Amino acid sequence: MTSKTRKKINLLLLLFPGTFWLIIFFVVPLLIVLLYSFLERGTYGGVTWTFTISNYQRLLGDINSYIYLGVLWRSLWLALLTTAACLLIGYPLAFFIATRSPRWKNALLLLVIIPFWTNFLVRTYAWIVLLQSKGVINVALQSLQIINEPLHLLFTPFAVTIGLIYGYLPFMVLPLYSTIERFNFRLVEAAQDLGANDLRTLWRIILPLTMRGIIAGSILVFVPTVGAFITPDILGGAKTMMVGNLIQNQFLKARDWPFGSALSMLLMVLILVPMLIYFHLSEEES
Repeated sequence: MTSKTRKKINLLLLLFPGTFWLIIFFVVPLLIVLLYSFLERGTYGGVTWTFTISNYQRLLGDINSYIYLGVLWRSLWLALLTTAACLLIGYPLAFFIATRSPRWKNALLLLVIIPFWTNFLVRTYAWIVLLQSKGVINVALQSLQIINEPLHLLFTPFAVTIGLIYGYLPFMVLPLYSTIERFNFRLVEAAQDLGANDLRTLWRIILPLTMRGIIAGSILVFVPTVGAFITPDILGGAKTMMVGNLIQNQFLKARDWPFGSALSMLLMVLILVPMLIYFHLSEEES
């Protein structure tokens, strides 16, 4: 056996655990969902092994008749709004953390990570205590005599947006921090020496060179947000349904697994197409 063959075998052995994990827990479930989307619903739920494209025909027909178009638009709009808000909040926060001393960096990063120590469902329910009519926010505003009557905050798109921003903000901060920490701040000094003000330095130097962190954080926030179902279900009620809630209802309530699988594949296409376009453009630029 030659040395090249040994190197190839060793490389395959190193790649095997990760590849095996991806195949078993990602590729196989995805193929099962794709398969179910071409089957028929059973009488009492489940599936019957009769292949059909009626689920996609029904899905396209419902979209054309605007049954699900509003839900799809709401999901995309809330996901974009959440991503933009997380970026506006997370970039200054990540920049502040990255420019502190090592001692303060660790402490501030710990504060960002601490929410992950609590279950996401519990953290979402905590917002009910804050947003309800007799919650902390309304009681505080009434005590300060800013408002006379409680604000209707819970079970609104506002509540869902706040919950999504709170839940996914760390996913924006961490990749931004990682990028900004490696940024060479001598370039800022050079730009200022050449007469650039702070705003122009931010726009022409800092933002372009930290764009990879911005894009990575945006993807990490947008992808789970567009398919979120826990936060809209708890904080939005039936008034703020998103695509994730539709899929959940099809699988758990209507027990129409084939149609739920078709909705899942549609959501995956809506997410993957922009990401593939971005990766293609990135390869061309590099």
